[in-house]
Amino acid sequence: MKDIDAIAALQDPVRRRLYEYVVAQGREVGRNEAAEAVGVARTLAAHHLDRLAEVGLLESGSRRLTGRAGPGAGRPAKVYTRAPAERAVSLPARDYRTAAELLAEAAEQAGLDAGLCAAARRRGEALRGAAAPCGGLEEAMEMLAARGYEPHVEAADDADGAKAASGTGARVVRMRNCPFHAVAERFPPLVCGMNLALLEGLLGTDGPVRARMDARPGACCVVIEDSKNNQR
Repeated sequence: MKDIDAIAALQDPVRRRLYEYVVAQGREVGRNEAAEAVGVARTLAAHHLDRLAEVGLLESGSRRLTGRAGPGAGRPAKVYTRAPAERAVSLPARDYRTAAELLAEAAEQAGLDAGLCAAARRRGEALRGAAAPCGGLEEAMEMLAARGYEPHVEAADDADGAKAASGTGARVVRMRNCPFHAVAERFPPLVCGMNLALLEGLLGTDGPVRARMDARPGACCVVIEDSKNNQR
């Protein structure tokens, strides 16, 4: 019942806000920063952050937040990041993950990638309904957040991997969470292709934004960008 304990720990509103803040940063967060962001005392923040680490929702470590090393650099501070483990509770017990993995394995072995992507695109279009294609990155972020992708905006990378010049205004929406992560880890080409097709159907392919594949460690394999800024 460890998952129940972990989820129950989020019932406290301050603890939940601290967890949501750490998750949203996508990096290590210190106690002072978290306390200031949520508007509570550092000692209270430390108590709740340690509780979240105790139940396995966060991972804790230590590093010098000053960026300096050697004498005078100060003592390492405790920092927190989201734990990679998934938490879920189902009463009565269900095992949809095993079913999804078996279906993915069968689809991969039978070469059903195209059929799966077509079905995913239709599902995305059905979720969008009669609405017009997504009107911009801000609207796309709202739609993605509602489906658990945890989107955030980054400056677009140029062809050499450097950040685009600040004057171009080029931006992409990257996502810190993949709702299909567990199955995508085992069947990446199949599930990532399905995910891309689903988002193409959800956002539309003839509007001002487009989805494309850009896999990176620790993030969703798909990014969303302004169509006019895409030259690839």
